[in-house]
Amino acid sequence: MIKKTLLAAAIGMVTVSAQAAEKTPSLEEMWQLIQAQQAEITALKSQLNQTETKLEQTEVKVAATADAVENVAVGGETLSKVASWVEKTSIGGYGEHHYNRFEDSDDQVDAHRFVLYFGHQFTDNLRFFSEFELEHGLAGNGDDKPGEVELEQAYIEWDYTQNHSVQFGQFLVPVGIMNETHEPDTFYGTERNLVEKNIIPATWWETGIQLKGELAPGLSYNAGLHSGLEIDTDAGDYKIRDGRQKSANATAEDFAYTARLKYTGIAGLELGATLQYQQDVTQGISEDGSAYLTEIHAAYQTGPFAVRALWAEWDIDGDYFEALGADSQEGWYVEPSYKLTEKLGAFVRYSEYNNKAGISSSEDSEIWEYGVNYWLHPQVVLKADYTDYVSESNGTDKDALNLGVGWSF
Repeated sequence: MIKKTLLAAAIGMVTVSAQAAEKTPSLEEMWQLIQAQQAEITALKSQLNQTETKLEQTEVKVAATADAVENVAVGGETLSKVASWVEKTSIGGYGEHHYNRFEDSDDQVDAHRFVLYFGHQFTDNLRFFSEFELEHGLAGNGDDKPGEVELEQAYIEWDYTQNHSVQFGQFLVPVGIMNETHEPDTFYGTERNLVEKNIIPATWWETGIQLKGELAPGLSYNAGLHSGLEIDTDAGDYKIRDGRQKSANATAEDFAYTARLKYTGIAGLELGATLQYQQDVTQGISEDGSAYLTEIHAAYQTGPFAVRALWAEWDIDGDYFEALGADSQEGWYVEPSYKLTEKLGAFVRYSEYNNKAGISSSEDSEIWEYGVNYWLHPQVVLKADYTDYVSESNGTDKDALNLGVGWSF
């Protein structure tokens, strides 16, 4: 019994001791615990301060790098200026390759045209545009280099008021359907139509000053004073196309005056009329050579059907031109076309033209052309057509099968 009492007492003392051990620590123990926690807090603050310092240093370095990149010189210009130049400068162009299988002459393959456009927007109302062309693949001195390197356009255009602008420099003469818009994906036929080529004569550019703008919704105008033709009568020339000087050291004894009105106020319709006067198309070689050009045209498209029609005539004074019958040079054509699918279109064109229409006995050149265009892309086209000369004023037969590929961008 005594043993049991002693055992119970011992157990009780142990239990009390254990409970006492689990009670609140002493002041000394609490002070040691607080010091340990304070040390941990101090270490964490130090790490946080180091992280913030590194972050600030990184931000400073990034900003410095951006400033450095902004101000790096590239060819005398900063990157920011280069970026601005790229944004305001445009590059484009077009080209075409042809294969012509002639009935009575050698067949030909021709890299007919390779053209590059360069433009720049100086301000919202001031811009530059140019067109640089290589024809027939190879240019240079010698008979074995049939091509030409040509600057077709290079002008400054200034919008001096709303809906009205002025062009200074070298520009396309505002006449006909094709002279200003002649990228291969915009017309039917491998070759450009013969009336606009031989009578207008496309492609035709001059140097001078031209006003243009909109008189009313859908009604626009062009009015220009510019260099003119020079038909060399001493060399026996008489065709209008012979007189193109292409702004290449062009004789400028007599300027030309051109005015055009164009109406596009009805969807799918274009009506245009051009008048030009030049006091002397021989630039003083002959005693007289005043010339008037009159051109009217219409183009209309509704759904898959389209039609183009054009008439142009030159009236030239002077004994030299009258003796040859070249005092009247005229032509016209009509061209209906139909889009069989979104990509495939077919056309027929009938043309008549004569560079000696002043002589009643002179026979007009009469041509039928028919074929197809297939657009691989709205700006990439394959062409196949046939040219049938019903009659040719010089008696030659130029019937031909023509194949082509063209593009613009």
